[in-house]
Amino acid sequence: MNDAMDSAPTPDEIDETGEALAALFASPLFAGPDPSVVSDIKDEDERETAQWVEDAEIQERVREIYLSIVARAPEHKVQPSLDRVRRALDLMGNPQHSFRVIHITGTNGKTSTARMVEALLRERGLRTGRFTSPHLNSVRERISIDGMAISATDFVQTWEDVAPFIEMVDAESLAQDGPRMSFFEVFTVMAYSAFAMAPVDVAVVEVGMGGRWDATNVIDADVAMIMPIAHDHEKWLGHDLTDIAFEKLGIVKPGTIMILAPQDPEVRAMAYEHAHRVHATLIDNFEVISHEAAVGGQLISLRTPAAVYEDIPLAMLGAYQAQNAAAALTAVEAFFGGSAIPGDIVEHALMSTSSPGRLEVVKSSPLIIVDAAHNPAGAKVTREGLEEYFPGPRVAVFSAMADKDVEGILTELEPVFHTIVVTEMAGDRAMDIDDLTEIATDIFGEDRVRVVGELLDAIATAADIAETVDPDAIAPASVTVLGSIMLGGQARALLGAGPVDIELD
Repeated sequence: MNDAMDSAPTPDEIDETGEALAALFASPLFAGPDPSVVSDIKDEDERETAQWVEDAEIQERVREIYLSIVARAPEHKVQPSLDRVRRALDLMGNPQHSFRVIHITGTNGKTSTARMVEALLRERGLRTGRFTSPHLNSVRERISIDGMAISATDFVQTWEDVAPFIEMVDAESLAQDGPRMSFFEVFTVMAYSAFAMAPVDVAVVEVGMGGRWDATNVIDADVAMIMPIAHDHEKWLGHDLTDIAFEKLGIVKPGTIMILAPQDPEVRAMAYEHAHRVHATLIDNFEVISHEAAVGGQLISLRTPAAVYEDIPLAMLGAYQAQNAAAALTAVEAFFGGSAIPGDIVEHALMSTSSPGRLEVVKSSPLIIVDAAHNPAGAKVTREGLEEYFPGPRVAVFSAMADKDVEGILTELEPVFHTIVVTEMAGDRAMDIDDLTEIATDIFGEDRVRVVGELLDAIATAADIAETVDPDAIAPASVTVLGSIMLGGQARALLGAGPVDIELD
């Protein structure tokens, strides 16, 4: 009680406090905000709202354009003619002649290699375009400029630039009982137009399928890269490895420098013969000296025709990515006349390059990996990468396209997974879940197969199983989503690793 009385304010203190409060209430702080400030805030809010509406409208326009293009013949249907693409580009003034090109084919490793090549070129000060397929999350990923997916605004503008010429070629072809331009042909024309308009110094172009009749093959590349060739797309490219190689070697033309990745002996012999016949320069004397796991990727040493590059950080997992890096580095050396690339440029490029959906960790707790392996050769290198980097208990979440060698893929994967969770995937090309389950059961055994239709539920089920396999394991358990690039894109979106604005059927 005494303490409370001692702390009570005196009459003089009360008067002083009242005067201070009166002065405060009379100050500008309580007189209301400056009208000009209110106006600025209101204008800014209106600008932000208008921009949001405009962005939403542009994204919707991108979606409309994509749906109109995807209604054409699908990209996996090779139409054995380059005439339609050549005609469209000719009507446009041949924009593909305004930049130099590094062209990449092969069965696996094309997209990762394209990203590395592009990063090395950018580090050398060149403006780059990159055309890859298919996309993981956004269709705009297919056309990149300076390492970034084309903006929604530029995508719409590019379509509006090329649409009249596409319509003209469609009309001409239909008048001769031919087909309209396909999905992939239209995207190829869009990419070459976007690169010319940017403009870029050099385009890094990945074939869609094969090479000889691929829509991208209307260009004459400075450097043509033949990445490892294996069995895939056999319905369209042939069942024999030599048939597949024949199609892919079709991108190597007179005067081209061919970068030949390690190949089956028969394929290698074919490549040498083809290079001799068309007077191309063949380079295959590059290799990985060493690679070792490191935080965020690996540390690699490479030997190319021009130099030895030691202890280069590579921000990707897997021995195969080290092989891809060796090929990419050799290609860029060749592009610049065969000279060595300064070590700091190599380091900056490779340590900053990522390849989404390739042994990509998208969640750490629980540990979830997304991988795009969709053929036996890809499954093999994925299996090796999992064994090297993720030694704990593993569970797979799997789905695939109906035209894939699912038996071959699962045979490669079976030794490294405790359990496989079969799930469904949208789209007409997806294999029926019952058929997938039957194949998986034949290879894994009934006790090691689970069936969960919804992808997110399948991932959750797989995570639960993985964590109970061996609670005392030193290394963490992991879940790997694989079997299809489309499945990988859907998983990335569900797990927050990439937004989906359009799904690829």
